[in-house]
Amino acid sequence: MFNKKSIIIWGIVLLLLTNGATGAVTYYSTSMSQITSLESEDGITISKEDYDYYQSLHSGTKEAIEVGDKLLISKDEFESMNGDSDTFKKVKELRQFILENYYQDFDEELFIDGILKGLFMSLNDPYSVYMNQEDFSKFTEDNEGVYGGIGIIVAPTEDGMITVIAPIEDTPGERAGLMSGDKIIKVEDKDVNAELMDEAIRMMRGEPGTDVNITIYRESKGDPFDVAITREEIRLKTVKSRMLNDDIGYIRISMFDQITASDFKVQLEEVQKNNPKGLVIDLRNNPGGSLGEVVDIADQLLGSQMVVYTENRAGQRREFKSGFLKVDLPMVILTNGGSASASEILAGAVQDSNSGTIVGETTFGKGIVQTVIPLDDETGFKLTTSQYFTPNGRNIHGIGIEPDVMIEMPESYYDIEEPTDEDDVQLQKAIEVLQTQLEE
Repeated sequence: MFNKKSIIIWGIVLLLLTNGATGAVTYYSTSMSQITSLESEDGITISKEDYDYYQSLHSGTKEAIEVGDKLLISKDEFESMNGDSDTFKKVKELRQFILENYYQDFDEELFIDGILKGLFMSLNDPYSVYMNQEDFSKFTEDNEGVYGGIGIIVAPTEDGMITVIAPIEDTPGERAGLMSGDKIIKVEDKDVNAELMDEAIRMMRGEPGTDVNITIYRESKGDPFDVAITREEIRLKTVKSRMLNDDIGYIRISMFDQITASDFKVQLEEVQKNNPKGLVIDLRNNPGGSLGEVVDIADQLLGSQMVVYTENRAGQRREFKSGFLKVDLPMVILTNGGSASASEILAGAVQDSNSGTIVGETTFGKGIVQTVIPLDDETGFKLTTSQYFTPNGRNIHGIGIEPDVMIEMPESYYDIEEPTDEDDVQLQKAIEVLQTQLEE
């Protein structure tokens, strides 16, 4: 026997319209349709029409059995489908009401983008974002290493501002004197903040040879100041090497893109041809990049050990270990406040295993990992899916890695038009640390 049970879903949409002159208020009310179901020991029976409607809102329904002109689904499936569909139906009806009643025309594509971006914004995580076709194309362009712009890495920070993580080496941004920690408050005289970061990036990008004006707030200077920068084609060469004092190898890694590990291998081999007695690896102003690339670089340096491990919300742990290759030389890693993410993974692995000495300033403190998912319509998204820990179990997010030897770069260094190695007090300290170790 069937016991008839009526399931009624009511949704009320209230729109409050206020007239500034009269204070008049108008209320609109709409109601959703009434859905009737029959419950039995076998499950819930609903009409095919209702089933098709819920299917359009919730694609997770798996099984339905025809019973005459109706469909039989499980009770659990109905409860899941019923609860989720209320939310989607509410979005659908709100959207329709706006389309019919908003007082101005608007771009419906931007409307849909706003809904999707809002899903990620609700996480209050600046690293988790939905990207429309234009945004995702530019994101992919960045990772391929060629674009027209000024050459800086920025991120939205907790103060609600757009913060320079690091200028990219040998780009207009670096030559203009932009520094890690600078706040971008205007682009072309338009106020910008963390919520407008995508727009700000688009404004700073452009044809090589054209100018862009940005307004910077730097705590040490007090008052904001304007910087005019001429855009260039940004082609990233992420690894460079040379010898210091004829007996110390120096390798600079400016970021970790898809080919950094292979480039590092080439530069390390070049340095080793000169039979160095020590090695400096410079990660200053390196904003990070690919987790896989930094693990591959550690694999060339550290011998068999843990490099980093990640944990997701469920506590599932994934470990990344290096192989048997090891550089048997005294080593210094240079860091500063612009050393972030993958840079901190390498510095943390070196520090925890006592494989070298960290010299410079405390790192940025980004200890979370994002997964990038491309979608079929050429859009995509980034989602923070785990946090990472150094081999000794340190989570440095929001904290950073403190160097073994702390030395700050004097502000006057950035005013030097063409600084030399002798002007670089952090590099000189790294050389001093290595020479002391070689004498012991």
